[in-house]
Amino acid sequence: MKRSVIVSSSVDFTDSISAILQSEGYSTVHTAACGNELRRSLHSEAEPELAVIDCPLPDEFGQELALRISETTSAAVLLICGSYIRDDLAEKVSDSGIAVASKPINRQKIINAVRSLSASRSRMMGLKKENAGLLTKIDEMRLINRAKCTLMEYLKFTEPQAHRYIEKQAMNTRQTRREVALRILATYER
Repeated sequence: MKRSVIVSSSVDFTDSISAILQSEGYSTVHTAACGNELRRSLHSEAEPELAVIDCPLPDEFGQELALRISETTSAAVLLICGSYIRDDLAEKVSDSGIAVASKPINRQKIINAVRSLSASRSRMMGLKKENAGLLTKIDEMRLINRAKCTLMEYLKFTEPQAHRYIEKQAMNTRQTRREVALRILATYER
């Protein structure tokens, strides 16, 4: 099951949202009555995949909490507020990927918002994973290029000779090019 947190000062609201989320495959990891309570528990528990905040909260409005969750976790955030401020609030938080729904809210509105947020989060997590892979490749390429430059400096290889040497060493020793590059750098850069 996917993890969720609900922040609301209303027990009835928390119970009804929890039931809707459970029907959508979410387990309620944590419920909080105020922003500070949730902030304290965010670091001690597993990261949620969805956060639902019912504004206003007793200790703050909820916008700052939503922004904090959006910045420090990969959770999708749904902010529920009064219809009179929905548009202004949506304008302020939409760049952070926070969805805003207005009260009165019904089951279908919540389900639609949760499904939309879940799809967006899945796409974001895929892009995040792809980005991490690309950064790893770039780091590996930098390391290999440093090893090539080292071979060119110390052994007077040309760039194609250095490249071929690293490739051949990787094949002969059954190591990755990264491992060969690290060995070369350890040998010549002291």
